[in-house]
Amino acid sequence: MQAMTDKFKKGDKVEWETSRGKTEGTIKEKLTSPTDIKSHHVAASQDNPEYLVESDKTGKEAAHKPESLKKVKE
Repeated sequence: MQAMTDKFKKGDKVEWETSRGKTEGTIKEKLTSPTDIKSHHVAASQDNPEYLVESDKTGKEAAHKPESLKKVKE
C-alpha cells in the first residue's frame, strides 16, 4: 500500500475549509518534523506530514493535514 504522503508538491494550488468557508492558497512546503508557525505548534513527522500553505486572500501561512486539503484545477 502506497502512502499518500506526496499527494501535494510545492507550488500546487489547493483549497481548504475555514470557519468563513473555503479558502484557496499555494503549497509552500511539506513539513516532516515538528515546527512552530507563529505561536502554533505543528506536530508534523515523516509518518504524519503536514503542508505549509499560503492563503491567496491574506498571504498568511498555516499548516494543514493532507486530508484537509483539496487540489484546485488551475
